[in-house]
Amino acid sequence: MNAPSVSTLEIRRPADGRALRSIPIVDGDRVRSAALELREAQVAWHDIGPAARASWLRKWRGWILDHTDELTDLLVEETGKVRPDALVETTGSCEFISFYADHAKEFLAPERVGAGGLLSLPKRLTRSYRPYPLVGLIIPWNFPITLFLMDAAPALAAGCAVLTKSSEMTPLTCARVIEGWQEIGAPPVLRHVAGAGETGEAVVEAVDFVQFTGSTSTGRRVATRCAELLKPVSLELGGKDAAIVLEDADLDRAAHGIVWGGIFNSGQVCISVERVYVVDEVYDRFVEKVSAALESLKQGSRARDDVGAMVTLGQVDTVERHVREAEQSGARVLVGGARGKDGNFFAPTLLVDVDHSMTCMTEETFGPTLPVMRVSDEAEAVALANDSEYGLSATVWTRDVARGRRIAALLEVGAVNINDVFSNLFAVELPHSGWKSSGLGARLGGAQGLRKYCRVQAITEPRFPLTTKELTWYPYSARRTAIAARVLRLAAGRGLRQRLGL
Repeated sequence: MNAPSVSTLEIRRPADGRALRSIPIVDGDRVRSAALELREAQVAWHDIGPAARASWLRKWRGWILDHTDELTDLLVEETGKVRPDALVETTGSCEFISFYADHAKEFLAPERVGAGGLLSLPKRLTRSYRPYPLVGLIIPWNFPITLFLMDAAPALAAGCAVLTKSSEMTPLTCARVIEGWQEIGAPPVLRHVAGAGETGEAVVEAVDFVQFTGSTSTGRRVATRCAELLKPVSLELGGKDAAIVLEDADLDRAAHGIVWGGIFNSGQVCISVERVYVVDEVYDRFVEKVSAALESLKQGSRARDDVGAMVTLGQVDTVERHVREAEQSGARVLVGGARGKDGNFFAPTLLVDVDHSMTCMTEETFGPTLPVMRVSDEAEAVALANDSEYGLSATVWTRDVARGRRIAALLEVGAVNINDVFSNLFAVELPHSGWKSSGLGARLGGAQGLRKYCRVQAITEPRFPLTTKELTWYPYSARRTAIAARVLRLAAGRGLRQRLGL
């Protein structure tokens, strides 16, 4: 399903396989042509300054909010999401635009830097930020608006032009949002190109900075090519996020939170809860509550359904394989466990009696499953949570928040949510980063989320009146060398005796 033909992408509804639209694939020549046009437009876009750029971003936000119903309908059609899940994208994602429009001028202002020692004391030191002319965004199929705006907003605010390739599975909504930029009459510094791997490769070649979101295997290839080109790259890749439920947790909140965190968007979330470790003392009660919560969910494509379809048939196959392999290794399915008869559906599934010999606990599933493992204590839970090639995020459930913070410091992940799920993703002030095989670099993080799209320039200028020659300049002489040695020791040493060589 959704496989590209020679020259077009055939987009189908995941809910029932019906054709939505055919769109042309943009080949490498047209990607390069688009990149040249964007580079030309970027010069004026940078020159108008952050305040004027922020004004255009706010107009774009207004267009998105005015077209919420249209965008939500399209998103439901091409991704199979239920409407409440889709609304998180079409409305909540505007927060990224608001934040970077409001703070761009502040974040881009040159920074005065204090002298770190005597050698730099005679100079005024400034750190300034200059945008990469052209940023390339390669967006996955699970969140075609959120994962686009999360990077497009700060990059545009920084003064970059942006060339975007969304997934060949879900290109329609992202393309429509970019059409909105054009419809408000904004400068031509934002373009969308549709296609599969070859189109993405052309984007990587054509831009100055690459932000890639997708699988770890593809991310490694992107990073390798960027290294060959000495081109900066930021990667958000796979995850296998763990939830730890301690004996003092609010079990009702933990059960409801973990069910939502694992099943939202049919489990197709980079920071979805993919494995759960529960202390033995409360394991049975927790499993009972999760089972009841899962059994209450309604799946389908109707207005009141809770769980929608998965985007690709291949992902349904992966989920089914993980469940079947777990069963063959001794796990039990308490809820769900079967794919739908029509469309890309897989029932929300609860697995118990699982361990780390099973793919459902070690490989990224990216589907609506919750494997729950019994552990003896906190220490075992932390050790198992860290026993993964991935390190995107985790959740800890305990009534003792100080204990939660202590455990967070032991977890090898980029983010930890205590008694909640996903909350870090919309905390724009915090970095969203993957450790280990979950990525390189970070998104968001306040000022850093914008400055990542800038080259940093260091500027020194004289603080005091200048002489004709500096002490260390040519020509050398024994006397000048002796004086320079004294001065350099005075600057490099610490403490009077060391500075004076006593």
